[in-house]
Amino acid sequence: MKAIIPLAGIGSRLKPHTRTQPKSLIPLAGKPILGHIMDRLVEAGVNDFVFVIGYLGDRIEQYITENYGQYKSTFVIQTLGRGIGHAVWLARESFAEGERMLIVLGDTIFEADLATVLAEGGNALGVKKVEDPRQFGVAELDEAGLIARLSEKPVIPKSNLALVGLYAIEDTRALFACLEYNIQNEIRTQNEYHLTDALQCMIAQGVAFRTFAVDSWFDCGKKDIILQTNRNLLRQVDQQQFAGFHKGNIIISPVHIAVSAKVENSIIGPDVSIGEGAVISRSVVKNSIIGQGAELTNAILEDSLVGSDSVLMGAASSLNIGDSAEINLRNS
Repeated sequence: MKAIIPLAGIGSRLKPHTRTQPKSLIPLAGKPILGHIMDRLVEAGVNDFVFVIGYLGDRIEQYITENYGQYKSTFVIQTLGRGIGHAVWLARESFAEGERMLIVLGDTIFEADLATVLAEGGNALGVKKVEDPRQFGVAELDEAGLIARLSEKPVIPKSNLALVGLYAIEDTRALFACLEYNIQNEIRTQNEYHLTDALQCMIAQGVAFRTFAVDSWFDCGKKDIILQTNRNLLRQVDQQQFAGFHKGNIIISPVHIAVSAKVENSIIGPDVSIGEGAVISRSVVKNSIIGQGAELTNAILEDSLVGSDSVLMGAASSLNIGDSAEINLRNS
């Protein structure tokens, strides 16, 4: 099984962090978003990957090479942000005729029995019920439980089954043909070539799609969801490894503190991730992510994202600080 992971988006909703690093490399519970995705795919038996990269793509390639170099990886460049459908179409030459594929969006952390889905074969799309499906692709089912129709970000949804960014495709010939047709005929939604439109093209041609349930799913495109996902992932971390950090500090689980981080006279947690080489002194940090190499002194932080190599001195409540920023809130 070969997986495509589109990663060329610029992550505009997560600025300023995505000005200096790809969204997929933002760390959660001690590992980048992409690392969590890769671990789940490898666990499901996937060992061949196609990464569609663009903005800051060299950092993604470096991360994959250094951390998942034992698996086969191909990197495809998408120079223009023209949508997920266009990204998958660019990867067409990486697939043999009729070769099955798994498409996984690069900002989606999920919990699902993917190994069973792949073993069953056929075409299957991961779905989850949501309160407001207008921001997602939406699946409508027929009486037999198969997908009757797909629509992308409908104004008036006829279903609350959202597509979560997991697509197992067996009829890849039909998929590439529909993508080709949409691109040649400029068929777009919200000015992009959406994968949803190509899948609907397949359904209209009689290709059958079933759904599979996703236990949990986080579309890591906003600060609040990033922090929520970090909280959930921290609850899966062995907290015993942080026992040595208690001297001079109060550590409230769950937390992740990188081995090379230095924490002094501080209260950390709950729900905090601290990156490699970070230095935190005389501070209180709760429900936050502190990037690698960041320095915090006399800070009070909650619900915050602090980028790598940033420096923060003085009290604050909730911040969203990009990489290499320097903020001094102390009285002069």
